[in-house]
Amino acid sequence: MKDHFINLFKYDRFANELIAETIIKANNPEKPVKLMAHLFAAQQIWLGRCTDFPDAPRTTWPDWQADTFASLIETSNTGWLHYLEGLEAGDFNKIISYKTLKGDPYENKLVDILSHVINHGTHHRAQAGQQLIAAGIETLPPTDYIIFVR
Repeated sequence: MKDHFINLFKYDRFANELIAETIIKANNPEKPVKLMAHLFAAQQIWLGRCTDFPDAPRTTWPDWQADTFASLIETSNTGWLHYLEGLEAGDFNKIISYKTLKGDPYENKLVDILSHVINHGTHHRAQAGQQLIAAGIETLPPTDYIIFVR
C-alpha cells in the first residue's frame, strides 16, 4: 500500500505541474489560479493533520498567485513523500484525529485521508482545466494517470 500511495503522490505532482504550467502560459486566468491555490492549501492542511507540518495554511481558499505554484508543489509533494516513506504497513489503518478549520473534531483512517487528498486534487485539476478552456486554451496537457505510468 505504501508504494501505491507514493506512486499516486508522484502522479499528483506530475499532473499539478502540468496544469500550473498551463495556467502560467494562459496568463494566469483568475478561476484556475484560485482552484489550484485551493488544491495546494488543502494538501498542506491535510499534511498538517497527519503530521506536525508547520506551514499548514489557516484557510482553504488562500490568495496565492500562479508564480508561487512551483514552490507550493515542491513543498507539499516533498512533505507528503517524506511522510509516506516513514510509514509501516499497519500505519495506513491508523486513526487520525483532527479538527476542521472551524474547530469541529473528526477521526478518519489514514488510508481514507490519503485517498481523499489524491481524489480532491484530481477533481480540482479537472475544474481548473474546464476554466482554462473557458479562458481560451485550446488544448490541455494530458494529466491522466495512465499517461504518467506509461
